[in-house]
Amino acid sequence: MMFWGQGMSWWGYLLMSLNTLVIWGLIIAAAVALVRYLSRAPERSAPRPPHQSTPEQVLAERFARGEIDEEEYRQRIEVLRRPAAGGPAGKP
Repeated sequence: MMFWGQGMSWWGYLLMSLNTLVIWGLIIAAAVALVRYLSRAPERSAPRPPHQSTPEQVLAERFARGEIDEEEYRQRIEVLRRPAAGGPAGKP
């Protein structure tokens, strides 16, 4: 019959101790990884398309930033809201 203390030197105890530390380290790392994975916010399946600003919104943003004055804003907004007359701009 084999007893634990017989035939094992100091390196045997050292290897057993290191093996125990490695196993517990792997168990803890797996638990942390599992908790992080489960607590993550779910990802959306389809990304939203980027927001497209209308020409009036772009003009309003430029006016708000002070790039254009009120007179120029009013002139340009009037041109944008004017219905197109039968074709591309500038052609009869």
